[in-house]
Amino acid sequence: MSGPPALDLSDQAQLAALLRLMIEWGADEALAPAAIDRFARADAALRMAPPPEGISKASGLSPAALGVRPLNPPSAVPTAVAVATPMHQAEQVAAAAETIEQLRAALAGFTGCGLAATAGSLVFADGNPASGLVLIGEAPGAEEDRAGKPFVGASGRLLDRMLASIGLDRTQCLITNIIPWRPPGNRNPTDNEVLVCLPFLYRHLALVRPQRIVLMGAMATRALTGRADGIRKLRGRWIDITVPGLAAPVPALPMLHPAYLLRQPGAKRDAWTDLVTLKRTLSI
Repeated sequence: MSGPPALDLSDQAQLAALLRLMIEWGADEALAPAAIDRFARADAALRMAPPPEGISKASGLSPAALGVRPLNPPSAVPTAVAVATPMHQAEQVAAAAETIEQLRAALAGFTGCGLAATAGSLVFADGNPASGLVLIGEAPGAEEDRAGKPFVGASGRLLDRMLASIGLDRTQCLITNIIPWRPPGNRNPTDNEVLVCLPFLYRHLALVRPQRIVLMGAMATRALTGRADGIRKLRGRWIDITVPGLAAPVPALPMLHPAYLLRQPGAKRDAWTDLVTLKRTLSI
């Protein structure tokens, strides 16, 4: 039985397809300046293995005669070079933004998250940055990717109706997401992708200085509160979250995501209760 065909390093299309596959699998972070040849290490270990049973020192054969060669001395082994991780790069780039426009431009030029290479557009934010109320979702879908705005698909239309039910619209809040790029195939973002994007979201919050935050769905709630409890358990209760760059914690209200409500219409009763809680708090 023959093995898989060898990779043709001269075939640019094949290399591009392999790179896209690695990015979709979440292999978007370099841990060393050069690839590690693990086959060479295995071969070296075999060369240093003891002679097969039956060949003794009394045979008079030297290690060289048996084909056993010593490994390179430790001084010849290259030392690891410190490489800034994408998360550290994101923190530095985000911290340098002094305005919302600069932050958007920084995100547009950021290459530390592989989703930027596969998405059609950057989905930054929509609404009123000066409103004092920020709604945070999870990640853009196909319609958001095409429009370049968050919550414009079916879940976005439901969100607009939910806001209207308590007398709000998009001019009275700012809407954004944890992830500003659509994951391929609408898959869930990986933990690494969330961590890389969080510094930009925190900087966004620090710049708009919200008085209240609504966390739409389990991913936004887990990422901002650090709590592993399910969204059904955390929803409807204000939780203070710490935002780097802000002097005081900001009250955040976890709610069920509109996409979940479309799949589970029976949960709309809980969503209405949470909307009433939000309305009462904003009226105080």
